[in-house]
Amino acid sequence: MTTTGEGTGQRAAAVPPAAAADLPAATVRRLPEYLRALGTLSESGVDTVSSETLAAATGVNSAMLRKDLSQLGASGMRGVGYSVANLATHIAGVLGLTKDSRVAIIGLGHLGQALARYPGFSERGFDIVGLFDADAGIIGKDLDGLQVRDVALLARAVRDEGINIGVIATPGAAAQHVADLLVDAGVTSILNFAPCVLAVPQGVAVRKVDLAVELQILSFHEHHKTLSRPETDV
Repeated sequence: MTTTGEGTGQRAAAVPPAAAADLPAATVRRLPEYLRALGTLSESGVDTVSSETLAAATGVNSAMLRKDLSQLGASGMRGVGYSVANLATHIAGVLGLTKDSRVAIIGLGHLGQALARYPGFSERGFDIVGLFDADAGIIGKDLDGLQVRDVALLARAVRDEGINIGVIATPGAAAQHVADLLVDAGVTSILNFAPCVLAVPQGVAVRKVDLAVELQILSFHEHHKTLSRPETDV
Protein backbone atom coordinates (compact mmCIF):
# COMPACT_ATOMS: atom_id res chain seq x y z
CA MET A 1 0.00 0.00 0.00
CA THR A 2 1.36 3.45 -0.88
CA THR A 3 1.02 6.62 1.08
CA THR A 4 1.75 10.16 0.03
CA GLY A 5 5.17 11.23 1.19
CA GLU A 6 7.64 8.40 0.65
CA GLY A 7 8.82 7.20 -2.76
CA THR A 8 7.62 3.93 -4.29
CA GLY A 9 10.56 3.36 -6.57
CA GLN A 10 7.99 3.45 -9.38
CA ARG A 11 7.71 6.37 -11.79
CA ALA A 12 4.96 8.70 -10.65
CA ALA A 13 2.20 9.58 -13.06
CA ALA A 14 2.83 12.78 -14.98
CA VAL A 15 1.01 15.85 -13.76
CA PRO A 16 -1.58 16.99 -16.32
CA PRO A 17 -0.51 20.32 -17.92
CA ALA A 18 -3.42 22.22 -16.39
CA ALA A 19 -2.62 20.91 -12.91
CA ALA A 20 1.07 21.77 -13.27
CA ALA A 21 0.19 25.30 -14.38
CA ASP A 22 -1.94 25.70 -11.25
CA LEU A 23 0.82 24.78 -8.80
CA PRO A 24 1.33 27.47 -6.13
CA ALA A 25 4.18 29.84 -6.95
CA ALA A 26 5.90 28.99 -3.67
CA THR A 27 5.88 25.29 -4.59
CA VAL A 28 7.33 26.01 -8.02
CA ARG A 29 10.14 28.04 -6.41
CA ARG A 30 11.07 25.05 -4.23
CA LEU A 31 11.13 22.47 -7.03
CA PRO A 32 14.57 23.47 -8.38
CA GLU A 33 15.98 23.08 -4.86
CA TYR A 34 14.51 19.58 -4.61
CA LEU A 35 15.97 18.76 -8.01
CA ARG A 36 19.39 20.09 -7.05
CA ALA A 37 19.42 18.02 -3.85
CA LEU A 38 18.33 14.91 -5.73
CA GLY A 39 21.16 15.45 -8.20
CA THR A 40 23.66 15.66 -5.36
CA LEU A 41 22.28 12.49 -3.81
CA SER A 42 22.45 10.67 -7.14
CA GLU A 43 26.07 11.72 -7.64
CA SER A 44 26.81 10.30 -4.18
CA GLY A 45 25.36 6.92 -5.17
CA VAL A 46 22.14 7.25 -3.16
CA ASP A 47 19.20 5.36 -4.70
CA THR A 48 16.39 6.18 -2.28
CA VAL A 49 15.77 9.06 0.09
CA SER A 50 13.28 9.76 2.86
CA SER A 51 11.22 12.93 2.95
CA GLU A 52 13.07 13.96 6.12
CA THR A 53 16.49 13.65 4.50
CA LEU A 54 15.42 15.45 1.33
CA ALA A 55 13.75 18.20 3.35
CA ALA A 56 16.90 18.72 5.43
CA ALA A 57 19.00 18.95 2.26
CA THR A 58 16.77 21.70 0.90
CA GLY A 59 16.08 23.67 4.06
CA VAL A 60 12.33 23.03 4.26
CA ASN A 61 10.31 21.01 6.74
CA SER A 62 9.32 17.49 5.75
CA ALA A 63 5.57 18.18 5.94
CA MET A 64 5.91 20.99 3.40
CA LEU A 65 8.02 18.80 1.13
CA ARG A 66 5.48 15.96 1.26
CA LYS A 67 2.68 18.42 0.45
CA ASP A 68 4.64 19.83 -2.49
CA LEU A 69 5.35 16.38 -3.90
CA SER A 70 1.78 15.22 -3.42
CA GLN A 71 0.66 18.16 -5.57
CA LEU A 72 2.93 16.81 -8.31
CA GLY A 73 1.30 13.40 -8.12
CA ALA A 74 4.36 11.83 -6.49
CA SER A 75 3.29 9.16 -4.01
CA GLY A 76 5.47 7.00 -1.82
CA MET A 77 5.87 3.87 0.24
CA ARG A 78 6.16 4.15 3.96
CA GLY A 79 9.57 3.17 5.25
CA VAL A 80 11.18 2.81 1.80
CA GLY A 81 11.79 6.32 0.55
CA TYR A 82 11.59 8.09 -2.77
CA SER A 83 13.46 6.71 -5.75
CA VAL A 84 16.04 9.45 -6.32
CA ALA A 85 16.24 8.89 -10.08
CA ASN A 86 12.50 8.63 -10.68
CA LEU A 87 11.62 11.59 -8.50
CA ALA A 88 14.27 13.72 -10.21
CA THR A 89 12.88 12.75 -13.61
CA HIS A 90 9.37 13.57 -12.45
CA ILE A 91 10.30 17.02 -11.11
CA ALA A 92 12.36 17.76 -14.22
CA GLY A 93 9.31 16.96 -16.32
CA VAL A 94 7.11 19.33 -14.31
CA LEU A 95 9.74 22.06 -14.69
CA GLY A 96 9.91 21.49 -18.43
CA LEU A 97 13.52 20.35 -18.31
CA THR A 98 13.04 17.20 -20.36
CA LYS A 99 13.91 19.18 -23.47
CA ASP A 100 16.72 21.67 -23.90
CA SER A 101 15.93 25.38 -23.87
CA ARG A 102 17.63 27.78 -26.26
CA VAL A 103 18.76 30.96 -24.56
CA ALA A 104 19.91 34.37 -25.75
CA ILE A 105 21.83 36.78 -23.51
CA ILE A 106 21.44 40.46 -24.32
CA GLY A 107 23.99 42.82 -22.81
CA LEU A 108 27.56 41.56 -22.77
CA GLY A 109 29.14 43.74 -20.12
CA HIS A 110 30.89 42.14 -17.17
CA LEU A 111 27.73 40.43 -15.89
CA GLY A 112 26.58 39.26 -19.31
CA GLN A 113 30.00 37.81 -20.09
CA ALA A 114 30.07 35.99 -16.76
CA LEU A 115 26.64 34.52 -17.48
CA ALA A 116 27.71 33.50 -20.98
CA ARG A 117 30.70 31.60 -19.58
CA TYR A 118 28.82 29.90 -16.73
CA PRO A 119 28.91 26.13 -17.40
CA GLY A 120 25.99 25.35 -15.11
CA PHE A 121 23.41 26.46 -17.68
CA SER A 122 24.30 23.84 -20.28
CA GLU A 123 24.63 21.17 -17.59
CA ARG A 124 20.98 21.79 -16.71
CA GLY A 125 19.65 21.85 -20.26
CA PHE A 126 19.89 25.57 -21.03
CA ASP A 127 21.88 26.08 -24.22
CA ILE A 128 23.28 29.58 -24.70
CA VAL A 129 22.91 29.99 -28.47
CA GLY A 130 22.96 33.76 -28.93
CA LEU A 131 24.88 36.73 -27.52
CA PHE A 132 23.76 40.26 -28.41
CA ASP A 133 24.84 43.81 -27.63
CA ALA A 134 24.46 47.33 -29.04
CA ASP A 135 28.05 48.40 -28.35
CA ALA A 136 30.21 48.40 -31.47
CA GLY A 137 33.21 47.74 -29.26
CA ILE A 138 31.70 44.43 -28.08
CA ILE A 139 29.94 43.27 -31.27
CA GLY A 140 32.07 40.66 -33.01
CA LYS A 141 33.87 39.57 -29.84
CA ASP A 142 34.23 35.82 -29.41
CA LEU A 143 33.14 34.32 -26.09
CA ASP A 144 33.90 30.63 -25.79
CA GLY A 145 33.01 29.98 -29.41
CA LEU A 146 30.00 32.28 -29.67
CA GLN A 147 30.30 35.60 -31.45
CA VAL A 148 28.52 38.63 -30.02
CA ARG A 149 26.00 39.92 -32.56
CA ASP A 150 24.31 43.26 -33.04
CA VAL A 151 21.08 43.45 -31.05
CA ALA A 152 19.41 44.59 -34.26
CA LEU A 153 19.68 40.95 -35.37
CA LEU A 154 17.92 39.62 -32.26
CA ALA A 155 14.41 39.24 -33.67
CA ARG A 156 15.62 37.27 -36.69
CA ALA A 157 17.78 35.05 -34.48
CA VAL A 158 14.82 34.28 -32.21
CA ARG A 159 12.77 33.11 -35.16
CA ASP A 160 15.52 31.31 -37.08
CA GLU A 161 17.28 29.66 -34.14
CA GLY A 162 14.35 28.71 -31.95
CA ILE A 163 15.35 30.91 -29.02
CA ASN A 164 12.70 30.61 -26.31
CA ILE A 165 14.31 32.31 -23.29
CA GLY A 166 15.87 35.76 -23.17
CA VAL A 167 18.30 36.90 -20.48
CA ILE A 168 18.57 40.68 -20.14
CA ALA A 169 21.85 41.91 -18.64
CA THR A 170 21.79 45.45 -20.01
CA PRO A 171 21.76 48.74 -18.09
CA GLY A 172 18.31 49.61 -16.81
CA ALA A 173 17.70 52.27 -19.44
CA ALA A 174 17.98 49.75 -22.27
CA ALA A 175 16.13 46.84 -20.68
CA GLN A 176 12.57 47.75 -21.69
CA HIS A 177 13.56 48.14 -25.33
CA VAL A 178 15.24 44.73 -25.27
CA ALA A 179 12.20 43.18 -23.60
CA ASP A 180 9.99 44.66 -26.32
CA LEU A 181 12.25 43.15 -29.01
CA LEU A 182 12.07 39.74 -27.34
CA VAL A 183 8.29 39.82 -26.90
CA ASP A 184 7.68 41.06 -30.44
CA ALA A 185 9.82 38.17 -31.73
CA GLY A 186 7.73 35.66 -29.78
CA VAL A 187 9.79 35.05 -26.61
CA THR A 188 7.54 34.56 -23.59
CA SER A 189 10.14 33.80 -20.90
CA ILE A 190 12.57 36.49 -19.73
CA LEU A 191 15.19 36.52 -16.98
CA ASN A 192 15.90 40.15 -16.11
CA PHE A 193 19.12 41.19 -14.39
CA ALA A 194 18.62 44.89 -15.19
CA PRO A 195 17.73 47.15 -12.24
CA CYS A 196 14.22 47.98 -13.41
CA VAL A 197 10.70 46.62 -13.66
CA LEU A 198 9.68 45.50 -17.14
CA ALA A 199 6.24 46.08 -18.65
CA VAL A 200 5.25 42.97 -20.62
CA PRO A 201 1.96 41.61 -21.97
CA GLN A 202 -0.06 38.98 -20.16
CA GLY A 203 1.34 35.55 -20.86
CA VAL A 204 4.97 36.64 -20.72
CA ALA A 205 6.83 35.31 -17.67
CA VAL A 206 9.52 37.55 -16.19
CA ARG A 207 11.87 36.61 -13.37
CA LYS A 208 13.84 39.49 -11.90
CA VAL A 209 17.27 39.08 -10.31
CA ASP A 210 18.72 42.19 -8.68
CA LEU A 211 21.97 41.41 -6.88
CA ALA A 212 22.13 44.87 -5.31
CA VAL A 213 18.70 44.38 -3.77
CA GLU A 214 19.77 41.04 -2.33
CA LEU A 215 22.82 42.71 -0.76
CA GLN A 216 20.59 45.44 0.68
CA ILE A 217 18.39 42.79 2.29
CA LEU A 218 21.47 41.17 3.80
CA SER A 219 22.57 44.59 5.00
CA PHE A 220 19.22 44.98 6.76
CA HIS A 221 19.69 41.71 8.62
CA GLU A 222 23.29 42.52 9.48
CA HIS A 223 22.34 45.98 10.71
CA HIS A 224 19.57 44.74 12.97
CA LYS A 225 21.67 41.85 14.21
CA THR A 226 24.25 44.42 15.31
CA LEU A 227 21.61 46.56 17.00
CA SER A 228 20.27 43.58 18.92
CA ARG A 229 23.64 42.68 20.41
CA PRO A 230 23.92 43.66 24.08
CA GLU A 231 26.41 46.39 24.85
CA THR A 232 29.46 45.32 26.80
CA ASP A 233 31.35 47.36 29.35
CA VAL A 234 34.65 48.77 28.18
